[in-house]
Amino acid sequence: MEHQWLAWAKKIQSIAQIGLTYGKDVYDLERYEELRQLSVEMMAAYTDTPFERIPDLFANETGYATPKVDIRAVVFREGKLLLVREKIDGAWSLPGGWADIGLTPAEVAVKEVREESGFDVKPVRLLGILDKKCHPHPPSPYHVYKVFIRCDITGGEASQGVETSGVGFFGPDELPELSTERNTIGQIGRMFEFWHRPDAPVLLD
Repeated sequence: MEHQWLAWAKKIQSIAQIGLTYGKDVYDLERYEELRQLSVEMMAAYTDTPFERIPDLFANETGYATPKVDIRAVVFREGKLLLVREKIDGAWSLPGGWADIGLTPAEVAVKEVREESGFDVKPVRLLGILDKKCHPHPPSPYHVYKVFIRCDITGGEASQGVETSGVGFFGPDELPELSTERNTIGQIGRMFEFWHRPDAPVLLD
């Protein structure tokens, strides 16, 4: 589902980043830097992002290029799914965010739910690991793996966070506008399937 130009830009950026990390020859390093610049120009040509911001957003990392990891917590209460309203776009998503260095995926899920919704939770099961490019999200400059973790509420109460402006539980037929940068209607539907079939196989693509 990913745009071909975006796949090419990310691949070129990845090759350039790895080359700049491990390359020794000065001429090779120059060529890798040219490749990185080319990937930035491609992103600028096909997006509305100001050119000067793209290096920081897209070509700012060093070391071996690997996918980013997005952790999403799946929390049910009486058959309804916990969603939070994102301040950045006013739409709703599963609590979550980028994985943090030093924390396990389960610990990230607990932290994100507490910070974004006010609830304390206990992780109980991995539900899926999905590649963002295989789903109808808006174009992203990063290659992202999305990890969905089922959690049970152990305490706390609904409260807004620094990045959220609403907290609610929704059934499958009463979903609000979703933040498709973070989760799609198809993914949310698959999470509801786990409510009805708790032992369903882990999702993997």
